[in-house]
Amino acid sequence: MLRQLGCLALGSERMERMLNRTLVPQSAARLIQDMIQNGELAAGDKIPSQREFSTKLGISRASLREALLTLETLGLIKTEAGRGTFVVARGSATNSGMAPWRYSDSYSVFDVFQTRIMLEGSIAALAAGRLTGNQLQAMEAATKQMEVCWAKQDLLANVEADLEFHAIIASACSNSMMRALYQVVREQLTETQRQPIPITEPARMEASIAEHRKIISALRENDPVRARQEMEGHVLNTARCAGLNP
Repeated sequence: MLRQLGCLALGSERMERMLNRTLVPQSAARLIQDMIQNGELAAGDKIPSQREFSTKLGISRASLREALLTLETLGLIKTEAGRGTFVVARGSATNSGMAPWRYSDSYSVFDVFQTRIMLEGSIAALAAGRLTGNQLQAMEAATKQMEVCWAKQDLLANVEADLEFHAIIASACSNSMMRALYQVVREQLTETQRQPIPITEPARMEASIAEHRKIISALRENDPVRARQEMEGHVLNTARCAGLNP
């Protein structure tokens, strides 16, 4: 019994560490984005040093680094070698490209998009007919949230809604190994959902939201062939937005 309790305690501690690793940087990114949107950090302002800023926010420097990387991928801040990290004006000339690919030491962004097309296309096909009414409603709500948050330029919430949409589909996949594989590579997949945001035109976001609704329709109608086609087309269009044609 003591051994079981010990295992449960270890499991709880491990889960807490995992949640903190995800939620703390996410919350910090949200706070910094709010500071940018309300003018506390204005376009052109230099972000304080990591030591100073992490102390101010009451988080570790590791969590702050992760938050700043997320915001840089979204095009809200930009790091300049030897100078520091600065707030970028939305739509400015300095914000005309994507941030450096975070996983270049292991996988190219092209390879990840190519993997997404194959993996998420298969997952969508195998999820057709398995999603509950509540899950389909949650996907519709996430798609609506993407639309609303893009209009408000709440880029973090826009991407979070996109991530939720894709995760719901993955959770309904009938193949347990594919579900596990999705979790293994989820960080890289997530980054390809953030990566094109700084160069995404309003028309492309509008098209992406429409593609989400076509995916929902195929899944609701239990059409695995169309679900695969709609998902593969959606990911391919996102890759093309990033200047790639996998």
